[in-house]
Amino acid sequence: METENKDYKYFMQDTGSVYLGAKLSYAEIMQDEMVNFKYKSIVEHYIFKDTDPETTLESHFYYMTKEQFSCRTYEQLRVKLKVSILEEKRSLLGKKKMGYTTKLMPLAALVDMNLAQKKAKGLVIQELAISKLALMSFSV
Repeated sequence: METENKDYKYFMQDTGSVYLGAKLSYAEIMQDEMVNFKYKSIVEHYIFKDTDPETTLESHFYYMTKEQFSCRTYEQLRVKLKVSILEEKRSLLGKKKMGYTTKLMPLAALVDMNLAQKKAKGLVIQELAISKLALMSFSV
């Protein structure tokens, strides 16, 4: 089980965004020297107000509500999430079947879904993407 999770425990960045694998816990993020200091500061000062350090990103975002302070913090960071959703697909022969589709979802769309809707759609959170511009302009 642990080897499966390592595929989703990563930190990457490109010119426009920072990406974190959804299986990372906040404690692991805080210990990782590759994760940028600004994001760690935001986690320490704002996210830990309503989130336990042992919580994974996947669990935190899956159960997140609009009322949480951490949700408002992540909205300021213009977070998007890479998710897989179970959807009906058509084959080349026109037959319908269920299959997972990967999408980039804004945080607002995710928190607008209630828990029953997430379960019905088989929602799986894979990755967190944070805008570097929003991260840079966020004041701690």
